[in-house]
Amino acid sequence: MNQQVVSLLYIVALFALLYFLLIRPQQQRQKKHMEMIRNLKVNDPIVTIGGIYGTIVKIKDDTLVVRVADNVRIEILKTAVAQVRPREEEEEK
Repeated sequence: MNQQVVSLLYIVALFALLYFLLIRPQQQRQKKHMEMIRNLKVNDPIVTIGGIYGTIVKIKDDTLVVRVADNVRIEILKTAVAQVRPREEEEEK
């Protein structure tokens, strides 16, 4: 009986460790990414997951129109935005 309790506590501790080391940090990163996507605005300089630099021209329901060069616009999914760049980088170029 005592050995069963120890085995059960070991399994519970293992799942708790797994949760706090892997699952919870991933959920926090995902929540932070979704918050960033909700706060996107026109003229925000962004970088996509694929490494494409651009500036938001138009925001649609679940896509963005992004200017990547003069007279070159592409439409991407909002979830493809990796980060919003600081505006100072845009002004220096």
